[in-house]
Amino acid sequence: MTTTLTRPMSGSASAAPPAPVPDRRRWERPALTVLLLATTIAYLCNLSANGWANAFYAAAAQAGSVSWKAFLFGSSDAANAITVDKTPAALWPMDLAVRAFGLSSWSLLVPQVLMGVGAVALLWATVRRPFGPVAGLLAGTVLAVTPVAALMFRFDNPDALLVLLMVAACWAMTRALENGRLRWLILCGAFVGFGFLAKQLQVLLVVPALATTYLIAGPPRLGKRIAQLGAAAAAMVAAAGWWILLAEVWPADSRPYFGGSQHNSVLELTFGYNGLGRLNGDEVGSLGPPGGGFRGESGITRLFQPAQGGQIAWLLPAALILLVAAIVLRGKASRTDPQRAALVLWGGWLVVTALVFSFMRGIFHQYYTVALAPAIAALVGAGITMLWRHRERTWVRVVATVTMATTTATAWMLLSRNLEFVPWLRWLVLVGGIVVTVALLFPAPRRIAVALAIAAGVAGVAGPLAYTVDTVATAHTGPIPSAGPRMPMRFPAGMRMPWEQSSGAEGFVRAGDHGGRAGGLAVGPWGRDNPGGNAMQVSTPSETLTALLDRDGEAYEWVAATVSSNRAAGYQLATQLPVMAIGGFNGSDPSPTLDQFRDHVAALDIHYFVDGADRGPGDGAQDSTAVRITAWVRNHFTAQNVDGVTIYDLTAPR
Repeated sequence: MTTTLTRPMSGSASAAPPAPVPDRRRWERPALTVLLLATTIAYLCNLSANGWANAFYAAAAQAGSVSWKAFLFGSSDAANAITVDKTPAALWPMDLAVRAFGLSSWSLLVPQVLMGVGAVALLWATVRRPFGPVAGLLAGTVLAVTPVAALMFRFDNPDALLVLLMVAACWAMTRALENGRLRWLILCGAFVGFGFLAKQLQVLLVVPALATTYLIAGPPRLGKRIAQLGAAAAAMVAAAGWWILLAEVWPADSRPYFGGSQHNSVLELTFGYNGLGRLNGDEVGSLGPPGGGFRGESGITRLFQPAQGGQIAWLLPAALILLVAAIVLRGKASRTDPQRAALVLWGGWLVVTALVFSFMRGIFHQYYTVALAPAIAALVGAGITMLWRHRERTWVRVVATVTMATTTATAWMLLSRNLEFVPWLRWLVLVGGIVVTVALLFPAPRRIAVALAIAAGVAGVAGPLAYTVDTVATAHTGPIPSAGPRMPMRFPAGMRMPWEQSSGAEGFVRAGDHGGRAGGLAVGPWGRDNPGGNAMQVSTPSETLTALLDRDGEAYEWVAATVSSNRAAGYQLATQLPVMAIGGFNGSDPSPTLDQFRDHVAALDIHYFVDGADRGPGDGAQDSTAVRITAWVRNHFTAQNVDGVTIYDLTAPR
């Protein structure tokens, strides 16, 4: 038994009515329960192996758990010297979990798992409304087994909350498209605004799709649609603007320095380092040359390159093919057709985000591609179900054949990049894909068609599922995680990465080794065993050094100071006492100034200085504030070596 959604009709009298949406089937709720339970169990498996995951954010969560000011601003330490280089919302769930349950890998990462499960559930609910229960379940399943999603929903970077809020915005927009009620548009704008507080301007990648979809398919007249979108924009600004206003009007001398900015401004951080700088490569504090290196070469093929391909590309071609075919199938539908509106929404999200990621010249990391995962999953789920309903048409079977062939070829390419990883899988996918591809060309009875659909699904997700299993089974730490097995990746001829300036190391790394798995980079100073840490590798203090820092540590505002946040993070997580990160993430921020640092030392605010300069990139420019502070400490205090780490007691000048 089915029910048909009634929608306001516009256009010609011959316009096709919206496709019927099935009532909730008896099997649907158990199937959804299995999907969500399996996703939860899989994401929780081996979770503690990730340790602190990204210690940069773990240390900030520890700080926010003991200081409400650190919570509000996203400070790296509880004494509020400097913030992380993002807005703070993604830290808040971890801050509260650590405050409630104590500092541990689980209290940091379980909130990310819950966000991942929530994203799967919201995607199911959103896709189900226009396309039915099978499409919703397919979309949720594809999202759950996308390798980069399995990585980031088990990691403490801001992307888990960002993706959840982007899906939530699409859910609210889908509800608005059904009845044109303003409350859903207000909620949609609020989700986007709060997404800004999670990862600033990246959330805006979904805004063109949201606005375009409602302008095209919103039920009210055009004038009212425009006014409603204006209200949604106001809600978006309000949801983000309260924090921006607070940050701007708060006296600078009583709040932390905004990390990632050069002039202590959150607006500069938003529109510079985390804004236009990401697009054009003109960003102060970058760790490598624009447009290449561990970012991958910019261009239309970037998402298929070794660093990104295994993260997200498995079903990307299929999603684009299915998008076009599904829109053609709804070609005669009314303006307000819910299925075509949904296709415009998810397709716009996918195309805009993919193009921006492909051509941006600034900092780009492979895990950013998690922002593509919901759109790909939604289009795959919706497109497959639409092709299934029209499988009697010859051209639809041809499209299904092309989709399967393209998916098989993509999987073969990606699996062939590491011949040591499950070597038989690529052959199984190839043979199975070819058989299914040929069979899809011919009409078949329903039972055989069902069997072919299942076989196509297995062949299509075998590669990403294997990568996801490997991701869950492997420890991932560091600031630039990567899903799946390691693959060789060479830099363009003539390119010199930062560590090569002094070491002459070969331009060869392994995709995913930028701290993505335990151990850091395979080549260059970033990956050497370095107890002092550096900008890309967290410090690992010994028990002796930790005990030394702990001794009388609570008598000081900062138990220690050191250059760069990752170096500081290891000491802070070991002692759970504030450690000043001079220069922020990679030591390039002009905070504190040398005079400010001297004043803190004179006031006995800082006990120790942990030296670490000249140990790799991230210690600042030759004449940076961090370098000047390091030189001043070396000239005025006596060095001592503790288990391979040079420290200075700032309470005992020469």
